[in-house]
This record gives sequence, structure tokens and C-alpha cells, in this order.
Amino acid sequence: MSAYMTIFKNNPKASFYNTIYVDAFAGTGYRNPDKSDKESLPLFNDNDAISIQKGSAQIALESVPHFNEYIFIEQSQEYAAELEKLRLNYRQIYDNIKIVQKDANSYLQSWCKSNDWSFNRAVVFLDPYGMSVDWKTIEIIAQTRAIDLWLLFPLGQAVNRLLTKNNPPKGAWADRLNRFFGTDDWKEAFYRKNKQISLFEKIDQSLVKEADFDSIGKYFINRLKTIFIKVAEHPLALRNSKNVPIFLLCFAASNPKGAPTAVKIAQHILGK
Repeated sequence: MSAYMTIFKNNPKASFYNTIYVDAFAGTGYRNPDKSDKESLPLFNDNDAISIQKGSAQIALESVPHFNEYIFIEQSQEYAAELEKLRLNYRQIYDNIKIVQKDANSYLQSWCKSNDWSFNRAVVFLDPYGMSVDWKTIEIIAQTRAIDLWLLFPLGQAVNRLLTKNNPPKGAWADRLNRFFGTDDWKEAFYRKNKQISLFEKIDQSLVKEADFDSIGKYFINRLKTIFIKVAEHPLALRNSKNVPIFLLCFAASNPKGAPTAVKIAQHILGK
């Protein structure tokens, strides 16, 4: 954020733009106790995941130079109220902070479509509860050609857990994966035919999970490449105390002119 805003403050051409920071699943804005996932899926009481996700709003507000606007989206009335309290601690930029108590997907999609992107530039941070981001939202962000996206991809915290060992998941689990990836091609990417011979000397043609953490991450990065101008090739794995990669911190840039520089900066950060 500091590198991003330094460019917009110091570059005469870039200083023309109104800069906006958006945290789409802002929580309380600071580290707080567990909030269970909103969907009836196994998503997931992982204290390490909770620790990673919390505090993003406060970090953003303390970053300098400041953005012209801050938008924090949180559907929970309780958490939105906490964000309003947090806002009071930043009197200097108080009027530039907006708390939105709405569904993040619907609000972001509407917000992206209604903004004049010839005048505005934005950084959007998505750290969803489980897999609550829809691909349609990511796609609309990319279509603005004006937004840089940071996204915590729930690799081990959600996606890998939904990928059942024998045959692809069905029902609500499959629907959630379809909405998250924007396609059902993940079935072909993550499963292969099981050609083991059964006890009855017949070929078992069921499907078995072939995907591992690495292939799942690469699949998602390739999905981002289909809609963004440029994507950081090497996301940062964020691991829990058991060394399991629960998130991948991913970056994608949608602006044709700024994308090369943005990805260069992002990849330097991700590579640390």
C-alpha cells in the first residue's frame, strides 16, 4: 500500500487519480475471536487462519501515504459497529472512511459498475470467510481495468478440504467450487480415472483426487490470468503451525498501463 500510494503521490500524471482502498470482508478491523463460517460447509475452526485474516482494516488505515478513500465492507451488524469504533481512532481521515454493512459480493459488483474508472484507481483486498467470494465478483473487478487485487486464496483452509478423495464432490460442495472458480473445469483438473484392478479382476473406472496444494494453487493463478492483464506468478503461501499452506496471498492487476510495475512490486513483496 505504501509503494502504491507513493507512486500516486509523486508521479504528476498519476496524482490526477482519486485513490480508493477496499477491504471486502473487513471483520472488526482488528484481531478478534473466532467467527464461524457463514455456510454449512466444513469451513473451519482453524485458529491460525483466523489470526492471519484479522487486522487488515487497521493495517490499511495506518499505512502512509493515505488513500483518498477507504471502504470497509462487512455484513455482520456487530462487526460493522466495531469498524465504526475503529474509524473514530483516525480523526485525520475520518471523513474519508466508509463502513458498508452489506453482502460483499453484491456491493462490490455494483460498486465496480457504478464508478467512473477514468478518474478513479483502487486496491481491493479480498480475505473471504471460507469460499464466500464468487468468481463473478473477481471477474467484474478485472473488467474495470483500474483495480489492483490482493486475494487470500483459501487453499488448505477451504478448497482442498472440499475436494473429496474418491470422485468429485456433489451438491452444495460442488456448487460452491463452481461459483468460486467460475467453471466446473476443476473436476478435470483435480481428478483422474482410477485404473486399479479390483478384487473381482475388473478395472475400477471411478475418479480419484490427483490434486495437491501446488496444483490447486497453479490452477487458480491460471484462472486469474484469463481475466486480468497481469498476475503475480508466485503467490505467498501462508502456513499454519503444522506447516500446512492454509492460504495463498495472490496479486492481480487489471490496468494495462500500470500492471507491469504493480506486479513487479507485488512479486518482490510476495517473494520475501
